[in-house]
This record gives sequence, C-alpha cells and structure tokens, in this order.
Amino acid sequence: MKTIGEQQILRIFIGESDSWEGKPLYEALVSLARKEGLAGATAFKGFMGFGCKSHMHTTKLLRLSEDLPIVVEIVDAEEKITRFLPHLDGMVREGLVTLEKVNVILYRATEKKSSS
Repeated sequence: MKTIGEQQILRIFIGESDSWEGKPLYEALVSLARKEGLAGATAFKGFMGFGCKSHMHTTKLLRLSEDLPIVVEIVDAEEKITRFLPHLDGMVREGLVTLEKVNVILYRATEKKSSS
C-alpha cells in the first residue's frame, strides 16, 4: 500500500455521547475504517469545545460534561476516503466533517522479531 505523498485526511467532529448501533460512534467509525482497509484512524478526546449550537462542553471541575468533543481522523488515498464518505450520512447525525489534502512523509511500522 503506497501512502507516502499526497493523501487526504478526513476529520469527523462528534460528541462523546453520540452512538451507533449501541456503541460509541467514535468506536464504530474507527472500527469501520479498519474493516474498510483504510491506512489509519485515530479518535481524540477534547477537553473543551463547542459546536453549531454553541453549547460549551468542558472538563472543568465545577462544570463536568458527559458529552466532551471527539475528533476522528482518518488518513488514506483520495479514492479510498471517497468510498468511505457515504457511510457517514447514516452514522453522523450531528457534527462536522472536513476533508483536506495532506502530504504524508512517513508511514511505517517496526518489524516484529520472530521467536526462534
């Protein structure tokens, strides 16, 4: 799989309490990206943010939120990201989805040593 050079990054901004078929939406998105063979996906949990409704979500001690912001980032070739996008229509009921070009300069895993 060639992933060095110009690729795309898909960012999906959702809430921690968003779900899909009984599990957290961020988990469902990362699992689906893996199942679809995308190069990589990561979910990040934010400690403060707001969206289109301007509701503040924060981890501040006196104002704990149960719906902290989550960003799922998926990186791969344009054609693979394009094939993944239709899944988002049904899964993401509220949120923001962005897409931009990125230049991947390194993508590798360490070799596992075989046990002899």
